[in-house]
Amino acid sequence: MKKEKDAQLMEKIVSLAKRRGFVFPASEIYGGMAGFWDYGPFGVELVNNLKQLWWRRVVQEHDNIFGVDGAIIQNPKLWEASGHVAGFTDPLVDCKNCGARHRADHLADTESADVAELTELLKDIACPTCGKKTLTAPRKYNMMMKTWVGPIEDDSSVAYLRPETAGSIFTNFKNVLDSIHPKLPFGIAQIGKAFRNEISPRDFIFRVRELEQMEMQYFVTPDMQEEAYQRWRSFAWDFLRDDLQIREDNLEWHEHEESERAHYAAAAHDIYFNFPQGMKELWGTHNRTDFDLSSHAKASGQDLSFLDDATGERTIPYVIESSVGVGRMLLAVLVNGYTEDELGGEKRVYLKLNPAVAPVKAAVFPLLKNKPELVKKARDIYESLKKIEPNIMWDDNGNIGKRYRRQDEIGTPVCITIDFDTLDPSTNSGQETVTLRDRDTGEQTRVALDKISSTLGF
Repeated sequence: MKKEKDAQLMEKIVSLAKRRGFVFPASEIYGGMAGFWDYGPFGVELVNNLKQLWWRRVVQEHDNIFGVDGAIIQNPKLWEASGHVAGFTDPLVDCKNCGARHRADHLADTESADVAELTELLKDIACPTCGKKTLTAPRKYNMMMKTWVGPIEDDSSVAYLRPETAGSIFTNFKNVLDSIHPKLPFGIAQIGKAFRNEISPRDFIFRVRELEQMEMQYFVTPDMQEEAYQRWRSFAWDFLRDDLQIREDNLEWHEHEESERAHYAAAAHDIYFNFPQGMKELWGTHNRTDFDLSSHAKASGQDLSFLDDATGERTIPYVIESSVGVGRMLLAVLVNGYTEDELGGEKRVYLKLNPAVAPVKAAVFPLLKNKPELVKKARDIYESLKKIEPNIMWDDNGNIGKRYRRQDEIGTPVCITIDFDTLDPSTNSGQETVTLRDRDTGEQTRVALDKISSTLGF
């Protein structure tokens, strides 16, 4: 029953996202393409709000964290040094009956990527596509997306679309040192696209082939690592709970066991979110030790150590990584905010979003669109407010009830209605007033025209 209910919730989220202009299948008119999605008008605004809020909290509110924006295609030697060319793999199985391909660890419902263990776990598992027990033995599959740079497609021109944004952070470590001259500890942050040739993209925008990451690498001396690690763990949790208003009962910590961690990692914790498909990874905090800078220093021949002016000693900094996917954060916000209730005796759906990230901060409309005097007054108020808060929406499509329901599904915190009382100040002690309607409660209050922006916090 729970599985069926969760599947229905995902269907509702996908439907709302399409219907209200949040997420569309990429190249839909040609049948789409698995693992690729487009953001619609409100999806773009919500995603931009999420990224801007993360950037403000991580970069702009810290004196010792700096931003970069690295190229999507880098020298392939970077990915050789990082271990991606040889080790960025997932376990794959094929069905000998129908030809379908699946992630072996997903079929076995395990975090392990060990081929021997997966072989044992899958020996009695049927193919989910055709139901036959005809799966091949698991094998490793590299997820790097390959391309060629230049006019000739040969081994000398092979390059890769980056599988993560962290690579160019590490290769720009020395540039940041030489240009900004920071002291340890300090961080380098980046928001950008990454590409992974997933075997079986699924669960809407949760597992995709083109994704966007928000990552920060925090460079510390070994004696700072524990304090920094716990601080950035707390930051991730607090951001989700306080800034995005995600309910804590939707969140839990998952500590990576030694078998799950990368060979170089001293510690790894993920925040799991209660997605419709179960508790899954949302935000990772990892202690990467000195692996990255040491590997790139060795492969490039460059000195990537840090000189402590006070002691005159050089050290290869440890790295504490904080990493979250934009798409997964968007999905978590949609799932967390999706609410069904009854209002005025009618069932409704609304997105309970923090106003700070809502794609539309307020909607303005006339009570009736066929009354020129109402429309003119409403347009004047709309244009005045839009100069203060750009994410204001004009809406006069359909009757007022339909407008309210539409704005509820978009997640608009408040609707501003201009009615006949607005035009007749004598009904409100000589003040021009409008009706403010709250998204979550449906309550309506009258507010003086000159108090709208202060009431709404614009």
